[in-house]
Amino acid sequence: MPDCRLLKLLGIIALLNVLHLVDHLLRGDFHWPIDEQSIGFLVVATVILGGMGLGVSLYQTGRVGARFWTVVGLLGLGLGWLSHFSPMTDQPVSVIYHGYTASLAGALAVGCLLLLMLCVLGATILAGYLWKRQRLPS
Repeated sequence: MPDCRLLKLLGIIALLNVLHLVDHLLRGDFHWPIDEQSIGFLVVATVILGGMGLGVSLYQTGRVGARFWTVVGLLGLGLGWLSHFSPMTDQPVSVIYHGYTASLAGALAVGCLLLLMLCVLGATILAGYLWKRQRLPS
């Protein structure tokens, strides 16, 4: 039986992810005509959102469980860290904030990213708890 709290968190994560992708668009990370950077952007967006949609479908039908979402959450946290918080990234929080002329817009973009990462962390912890609870003997 799918956990409704986890499903709600996944829905919030999908919405925040779309808003974060809009931030990338507004800051010029997608180019027209399409180039290599734009293709990478499209591939990452498709894999994340398409994978989440497929995962939710499989979760609701019982084909995957909490362990799946624990692993996906850990991968998402790793991707987020590498993309925006590691010393090697070209898109740190400061670049996001200064990517806008209005400081409020920069703060909203950074806030969206931080909320996204907190929700991914929360969903990962919840999924790990549900996975562990399933494995405990009654």
